[in-house]
Amino acid sequence: MPKKTPIFPGPRTGRGQVLAILLSSADQAGAEPLRGRVTLAAIVRSLKRKYHWPIETTSFPSNAADGRATWATVYSLPPEVIDKALDGRGRDWLKSSLGDRV
Repeated sequence: MPKKTPIFPGPRTGRGQVLAILLSSADQAGAEPLRGRVTLAAIVRSLKRKYHWPIETTSFPSNAADGRATWATVYSLPPEVIDKALDGRGRDWLKSSLGDRV
């Protein structure tokens, strides 16, 4: 099955805000774009399945603030995917998504 071309979601949506962080060098401090409505994992799953972004997931053991053992997950895009996206219309999309934070 051929790979599908990634689609950019609306820049001011939760999906758009998460994708903007993955495409930029900006740090994600907390989960502001989510506002308690949906989990980050659900947004990433949507970006992968509906919007065709090849997001990589890495999980590792961690400790919660209260000392319990838990898992931490990091999401990323391969550098070549970022470069290709930004060479297309991605720079304009990213600027509309992050504004002055780019």
